[in-house]
Amino acid sequence: MRRRTFAASLGAAAVAAAAVPGTAAAKAGGRCEDAYAWRNAVVNGGGYVPGIVFNETEANLIYARTDIGGLYRWQEETQTWKPLLDWVGWDLWGYTGVVSVASDPVEPNRVYAAVGTYTNDWDPNSGAVLYSDDYGDTWGVAELPFKQGGNMPGRGMGERLAVDPVDNAVLYLGTPNGNGLWRSLDHGRTWAAVEAFPNAGDFVQDPSSDYSDDNQGVIWIDFDLAGDRIFVGVADPDDPLYVSADRGRTWQPVPGAAAALGTADGNRTIPKQASFDHENGHLFIVTGWDPGPYNGAPATGRGGSVQRLSLATGEWTDVTPAYNPIGTIPGFGGLTVDRKRPGTLMVATQNNWWPDEILYRSTDSGATWETSWDYVWDANWSWPPERTDRFTMDPAGSEWLSFGNVTDGPAYAVKHGWMIDALAIDPHDSDRIMWGTGATIWGTEALTQWDSQGALVGWDSEAGHQIALPVDPFTVAVRAEGLEETAVQDIAALGGTLVSAMGDLGGFVQTDLDKAGVQIRRPNWTSGRGLDFAGLNPDIVVGTGDVEGETDGHVGVSTDGGATWLTTARLEGVAGGGNGGTVTVSADGSVIVWSPGNGTTAPVFSTDNGQTWTPVEGLPAGAIVRGDRVNPDRFYAFAAGQCYASTNGGLAFTATGATGLPAEGPVDLRAVPGKRAQLWLAGGKADAIYGMWRSTDGGKTWRRVRDFEEADAVGFGRARNRHGYPTIYTSAKAGGVRGIWRSTDEGRNWVRINDDAHQWAWTGKAVTGDPDVYGRVYIATNGRGLIYGDITD
Repeated sequence: MRRRTFAASLGAAAVAAAAVPGTAAAKAGGRCEDAYAWRNAVVNGGGYVPGIVFNETEANLIYARTDIGGLYRWQEETQTWKPLLDWVGWDLWGYTGVVSVASDPVEPNRVYAAVGTYTNDWDPNSGAVLYSDDYGDTWGVAELPFKQGGNMPGRGMGERLAVDPVDNAVLYLGTPNGNGLWRSLDHGRTWAAVEAFPNAGDFVQDPSSDYSDDNQGVIWIDFDLAGDRIFVGVADPDDPLYVSADRGRTWQPVPGAAAALGTADGNRTIPKQASFDHENGHLFIVTGWDPGPYNGAPATGRGGSVQRLSLATGEWTDVTPAYNPIGTIPGFGGLTVDRKRPGTLMVATQNNWWPDEILYRSTDSGATWETSWDYVWDANWSWPPERTDRFTMDPAGSEWLSFGNVTDGPAYAVKHGWMIDALAIDPHDSDRIMWGTGATIWGTEALTQWDSQGALVGWDSEAGHQIALPVDPFTVAVRAEGLEETAVQDIAALGGTLVSAMGDLGGFVQTDLDKAGVQIRRPNWTSGRGLDFAGLNPDIVVGTGDVEGETDGHVGVSTDGGATWLTTARLEGVAGGGNGGTVTVSADGSVIVWSPGNGTTAPVFSTDNGQTWTPVEGLPAGAIVRGDRVNPDRFYAFAAGQCYASTNGGLAFTATGATGLPAEGPVDLRAVPGKRAQLWLAGGKADAIYGMWRSTDGGKTWRRVRDFEEADAVGFGRARNRHGYPTIYTSAKAGGVRGIWRSTDEGRNWVRINDDAHQWAWTGKAVTGDPDVYGRVYIATNGRGLIYGDITD
């Protein structure tokens, strides 16, 4: 294939991409005659966006990478993001952790993604580089012999993947854990280590943890277009920067780099991000004392610096902003240079937890800086000071970004963000900037108004105190529409209302699936864990989640279909944190049974909406409990291969004596709406008992559903016929094919309703149908949000 150069890029023809790997269409006892359309129940964001990449030559071509939720491409006409990795299946779920993305500046149709979620044994697979020749609509896969960490510490550094603009068939990849620098000579199809590269890095954030003990390795690659040199940043404070002047054949340490990049007020630091100002001949680098994204200020000194290298002279200049309204700058995350305005650059703090992050902007190559906000002190230096801002934050469409907080002096309810590693000025438009946070993407198309605002704070010489100078603030708004990165833990479809429990966000109540709805903030769940509703009165909804502090209980109760919520009493001996566990409610809503998630406390029940709790008799800690959907006196439970039943409203349980059920691995136990004593159970563990079972006698006996060799979640929706059995949905494996399966005849026949282009990686947490809409199914994903599908006639 003829290679292209930067100069010859415009008008280059697209090359056909390899097809997405997948499985053939499959069935288990029948053929699905219904076509499905798949969408997200809208949240707008929800997770960490560590990278935003603008293509250098094609306007409006933008990619956003997430740490567990895949890769997205911007759609300018709708101002939304399009997901590009929904084809990733169950077995390769780690491919949704995107370590880096590279958009080819020569042939913009080409895009590459380095993928792999964990470098430890949480992810069983090695990493890969995905390559596409059609803007990410289809992909090929180049497997790598090592793991990559899209959800590991340091995932906001980089970019670790880069296309050589001089010869765009050549790509470089920086890797962790001593694997060094890798290169492809054939547009990402095959890869080999760059044997001449001398340093694989040695920086380990925390050797005591199997999550943060990996060597951060080779962090980023960038290209000096004027000097035809390649620069590489390495996680080694003693030798952090290398350069090649002969197209990667030989490499030398950059003089002075260790002194400039490897220390900051005595703290050992690493070069986290870099960006070239080609017109002025500068390379800017931000450093940090650990890779992030959670780091605050170190024990002593500043947490990082901003350094400028003159490419002509080799001189290093420390251009770190000297001023932070709160004192010491904790460190830096994102860095971006304005390609249209040489000398203009911006950096973001990380993590300026209170009262807010700061964006710094310089128009003189870092000689001076202005802040995005500042304090205004009165003559008495009263606390808290006022605050003045260059822009206002508009969370329209994502009002939940306040997280239930209210503005408290300089700490606004809606913040600039946190974990800001993704920070990018559009190379084609100086007015457009986007930045990613731990929850969303913010952006504006009025950025250059900053430069006409002048100073934020002045001095009233007569009054003897500071004053806020008048500025005309511009607006920054949510730019995450279409990007859905939440880890859904449970779903309750009430008919016209959808309630979801979500990791990190607590949960949402939605009456319109095209809008984010109302975030559940009381209890103030850090992560929602489980949901249930009363079978005879769906207005009564219960949920459980992880909580912090000593005020809210883990369980929340709503008696109006999720519109309002009450918190419950804390249970003695069950601390906050990750102890949400599971919860259920009787068919009439009179009894709540909660099974704490601490692994040591047995389930408890309440007859007063959780104001008091009483231990349940006969159940072990960790049991999952479900109320019968028709009989308020009946509850069912499962733990370690044993099924239990209660006939006295959940006060006491006895084992049913059933055998042959999974004793290992997670299970999903669900009672059938409108049917007494009918239960379905899915779950187990590979290489042990694993699959799906059905009971029609309250758990005394169970029949295995032989269609499935594996099954993980099961739920129910509106029957096909008016008086028929509820439609059953499951995330399962049949005939070697993973998918979302549906049965309309009590499980005698099953059809796969999703396809190879819509797999959403791991979908084993929860699935349910809609009680009012036949065929509608809701699917919990681990990073692609809450997916729902409707039949398209």
